[in-house]
Amino acid sequence: MTPSFDEMQATAAAVRPHYRGFERWLGQQPPELMAARREEAEMIFRRVGITFAVYGAKDEDGAGTERLIPFDLIPRIIPADEWQRMQAGLEQRVTALNRFIHDVYHGQEILKAGVVPAEQVLKNAQFRPEMMGVDVPGGIYSHIAGIDIVRAARPDGSGTYYVLEDNLRVPSGVSYMLENRKMMMRLFPELFANHRIAPVAHYPDLLLETLRDVAPASVNEPTVVVLTPGMYNSAYFEHAFLAQQMGVELVEGQDLFVKEGFVYMRTTQGPKRVDVIYRRVDDDFLDPQAFRPNSTLGCAGLLDVYRKGNISLCNAIGTGVADDKSIYPYVPKMVEFYLGEKPILENVPTHLCREPKDLQYVLDHLSELVVKEVHGAGGYGMLVGPAASKAEIEEFRAQLLANPSNYIAQPTLALSTCPTFVERGIAPRHIDLRPFVLSGKSVQMVPGGLTRVALKEGSLVVNSSQGGGTKDTWVLEDEPGRDTVPGALTSMGQSSQSQTQSQSSQSQSQSQRQR
Repeated sequence: MTPSFDEMQATAAAVRPHYRGFERWLGQQPPELMAARREEAEMIFRRVGITFAVYGAKDEDGAGTERLIPFDLIPRIIPADEWQRMQAGLEQRVTALNRFIHDVYHGQEILKAGVVPAEQVLKNAQFRPEMMGVDVPGGIYSHIAGIDIVRAARPDGSGTYYVLEDNLRVPSGVSYMLENRKMMMRLFPELFANHRIAPVAHYPDLLLETLRDVAPASVNEPTVVVLTPGMYNSAYFEHAFLAQQMGVELVEGQDLFVKEGFVYMRTTQGPKRVDVIYRRVDDDFLDPQAFRPNSTLGCAGLLDVYRKGNISLCNAIGTGVADDKSIYPYVPKMVEFYLGEKPILENVPTHLCREPKDLQYVLDHLSELVVKEVHGAGGYGMLVGPAASKAEIEEFRAQLLANPSNYIAQPTLALSTCPTFVERGIAPRHIDLRPFVLSGKSVQMVPGGLTRVALKEGSLVVNSSQGGGTKDTWVLEDEPGRDTVPGALTSMGQSSQSQTQSQSSQSQSQSQRQR
């Protein structure tokens, strides 16, 4: 396997230009100070309640457990020119995916052209026949997309970004992106005074703007709510956090009802009409009259209101048909089909196990590949061949033979590494990146995203449910190769300092609202 691409070190003796200022600062920090800062961060995160529930996990009393996602003090840094290209690729990809979903529920031109096999869409578990012919505002289905990006080394030592996965239904993690930045600014304000780091604190404003953009056309001042499954959901902190940051109501299904073709929420002042629902509830649970009849998480009659155009749902019902792992291999073709452009971001080469030739190759190379369930998530239901025992490989082989269409396989990429502060000091750990792409009247995103890190040495699984942690992600606004030196207030440093003060005041006002 090709060695991993190191995000900070170009060679053992040379640091990449965009890391030079940070590397000098890091070299001046005593290990005991860094350890103390890590403990301080953990204490603050626990006090604020930034945890996630682990399904199936129990504490010693048999109760469900909530865990803190480990936060690493060393940021992942991306230079401006790399981000600009990545951003262009993300805009292109999400635009094509939205065009695809609209086409699937309308003319199905891409299926008629044979670019995507019809059976892969029409027999997909996430395909919703109820959405056929339904027009949604602006033709936008995935208003909030989380696109997982990895970087792998080429044989010549250069690094290439690949899209690993498209999360188009209810992607999570953006609250950790925002809280990680606030934590870094609190612990190490001097870093923000001496690096021009693109801000991310305005994400809730962009999100609210996006949600209002797609309100029913007849509404001038739309009422937006966040629909949560409730406090026992693993991402409940994020649901509450985003509702608070946007200044909108957080509701559960029992708070909503349908009357005369519209959706209302119960308030202390009486019923109030709702125009846009940012839903964090899966399709199956949204409307017991249309989907699962025993669901108590949604609102009875919601689908009828939606089909009439009297409510906007973000993301749209049926969006999952485009983030299925068996559809993923066709996204580059979607870009060419709908946009007439070559894809800017590459896919990871993927074997479709439903194809006999691909299946045979996968069976012959299980010890070398990563095999995933097409509907799997969170690091579950997958085999990492190089890290698996012979018994695990044989057990997975039986599952694969029993239901080959349920799996895809990809080469085991050597994900890039980033310096990480672990118990024994600073060491490289594998990372990925989840930028969040907002689609309304335009496509927008804040620079960077959520960097997830596999804290176990050698592990390639970054998911928090599997022991992964997170890092702050910096997109530098510096000119490529421009070096900033901590402690030297150049004109650039002064500009950064004023930006830091602005970001800090914004963070303080957010904290006050949260309290």
